[in-house]
Amino acid sequence: MQPSDSVMNLRQVFVTVLMFGVAGLLLFMYLQAWIEEHPTASGEKLQQQIINQDSKLPHPEELATAPKYQSAAANLNKRRTTVIMGRHSQEKASPLGEIASSLVSRLSEQQKMTEAFLKQQVNLSPVMRPLNKSLIKDDRWKNIDEAQEKRRYFLYDFCKKYSSENRLRTHLVRMVSRIYVEDRHKILYCEVPKAGCSNWKRILMVLNGLASSAYSISHDAVHYGKHLKKLDSYDLKGIQTRLNTYTKTIFVRDPMERLVSAFRDKFEHPNSYYHPVFGKAIIKKYRLNAHEEALKTGSGVKFKEFVRYLLDSQRPVGMDIHWEQISRLCYPCLINYDFIGKFETLEEDANYFLQLIGAPAELKFPNFKDRHSSDERTNMEVVRQYLKELSDTERQLTYDFYYLDYLMFNYTMPIV
Repeated sequence: MQPSDSVMNLRQVFVTVLMFGVAGLLLFMYLQAWIEEHPTASGEKLQQQIINQDSKLPHPEELATAPKYQSAAANLNKRRTTVIMGRHSQEKASPLGEIASSLVSRLSEQQKMTEAFLKQQVNLSPVMRPLNKSLIKDDRWKNIDEAQEKRRYFLYDFCKKYSSENRLRTHLVRMVSRIYVEDRHKILYCEVPKAGCSNWKRILMVLNGLASSAYSISHDAVHYGKHLKKLDSYDLKGIQTRLNTYTKTIFVRDPMERLVSAFRDKFEHPNSYYHPVFGKAIIKKYRLNAHEEALKTGSGVKFKEFVRYLLDSQRPVGMDIHWEQISRLCYPCLINYDFIGKFETLEEDANYFLQLIGAPAELKFPNFKDRHSSDERTNMEVVRQYLKELSDTERQLTYDFYYLDYLMFNYTMPIV
């Protein structure tokens, strides 16, 4: 073998290794970008819950200097530019350049697919529009109106301060999946379980002409009758039109009160769904030396066990809307809600809202307890009794789990 042949072989080996190395690097970046655009729930940390697919709010410690976050699509485009400009500008004529060009072309196709996907999303205006108060004829709503304006501006300022511009652009399916539509009075209501949602859906049914009185509608008809339409059942134009023109309302509740209320409702009373699905899994994982009967039925879950499930990043069963964060149910920093009601002042807020949208004068928000009417209502004193079952660390972690809800709606952590 001639020396020149040896040199050529070494060059070929070097070029081949280099080609595979760069190809592997490009493939890695491609897969990383794909993974970022298709996150899995199992990889999310409890204190780093995302509000949407493209961006997230900072952890509490970061709020003072909250950075802006880029979307997966922007990151993909940035990587493409770096690869093209920094690594392959002088390799177009080589075999390595041809392979790189082919891979970059595939990345270009992926970018086009991403852009096409983003076209199915909607940009919502960050401007908060004033409430139409033309139908309010007297001063008896003055205090409620002042409280309402304070809530609106508080949430608006919070989202403006801590949300990136990318947050205003997100996929619609999840964002509007909990929003109910009442077309007659042009209302969008985002359902927050354990914050008066059953009676609110009764009101929507009456407004829509499906019932003459809210008091005549059963619990099953409200939740299983499928009489009301959700916003995600409309096409893209229908969704965008309603988001931009209808009056959007959300009713919220102190996070700990809502959590305790959900636990009492689903685990302290017979339940053919939550006991076998959630109860059995919770007892099996978090109760030492559990009795066979408890493992078989899933009944008798303790609040401490329920909280351990809630805080477990590897929880044996998924989340449920009754204790999911409001920030992930209704996306308050993506959708500018025109009216923010609170469970603590539910009747006053609800009846004022009905006046705003021109509801029939005789229609009043029902004040009855939807289920387990003989039980004491879950209030802050009841909550404190349940929180005493937890350690200081567990209480703090539970607060951290709902910290966005606390911040957005100006609630304070209860003192035990």
